[in-house]
Amino acid sequence: MITYTPLWRTLKEKNISQYDLIKKYGISTGQLDRLRKNNPVSTATIDNLCAILHCNVSDIMEYTFNQHN
Repeated sequence: MITYTPLWRTLKEKNISQYDLIKKYGISTGQLDRLRKNNPVSTATIDNLCAILHCNVSDIMEYTFNQHN
């Protein structure tokens, strides 16, 4: 399962708020909602966040093994 937990740590470290992402950088509230709920987002969104935050993909998302049954 892909989670976006690293994104929230990276935002805090870089002192960038979700409000900043919306107002300064044009990230939609819908995309942020998807990220908060660990729902799929496009690679374009990930690319955009990496550019905004000057970071790597691993600073935004991580894969955790989720065994079913």
